[in-house]
Amino acid sequence: MTKLLQRLQDPSRSGVYRVARSDEVLDATSGGGPLVTRVSLSGAVGKSELLARFARALRFPTWFGGNWDALEDCLTDLSWVEGEGHVLLMDGAARLQADDFGVLVDVLSSAARYWAGRGRPFFAVFVEGPASLAPLMREKSA
Repeated sequence: MTKLLQRLQDPSRSGVYRVARSDEVLDATSGGGPLVTRVSLSGAVGKSELLARFARALRFPTWFGGNWDALEDCLTDLSWVEGEGHVLLMDGAARLQADDFGVLVDVLSSAARYWAGRGRPFFAVFVEGPASLAPLMREKSA
């Protein structure tokens, strides 16, 4: 088992992170582990489109209200998605409006705390995410 897979299976490490490449996460989880859901945020303009991307990727139920509170409600339920934990692998976030990105990170962080408190891993991982987010794995020293 790789160190990355061990981390992704540890509920106490749940949170919002960044990685340089998506294949790091995909390779680590290819033999099992938490369910990886890819969410493409490329070209998402505005909050409505951003939330719709999550709704499609995670197959949200019809009661999803299309607002930040509803996103948090769905992310802290996920009863319709099987898995021993979740990894949301998001790309294309670089062009999101700063306010939308900030609220999204807050909602994802809240969901990660919720699941960690229930002993289930939940990781929100931004591919090529901003340096303000912690790296999922410690970056190698030069």
